[in-house]
Amino acid sequence: MVKTLEIAMTKAADLPEAAQERLGRDLLERIDQLAQLRADVQLGLAELDAGLGEELDIEDLIRELHNEHGQS
Repeated sequence: MVKTLEIAMTKAADLPEAAQERLGRDLLERIDQLAQLRADVQLGLAELDAGLGEELDIEDLIRELHNEHGQS
């Protein structure tokens, strides 16, 4: 195990059980999110390799995302 994770686990062991459970759930959720992101990236790369990519206008994308998220 990575040294930083070992240190975190040691410190977490000193916390109350409820806090340990919450940390455990949060960590598992984060790991699942990262696994999904990795799978999405792999799928995107496979699509690009298969020639399925489309040209992207970055200015349009930024405008669209700003509108979607309420930013100006």
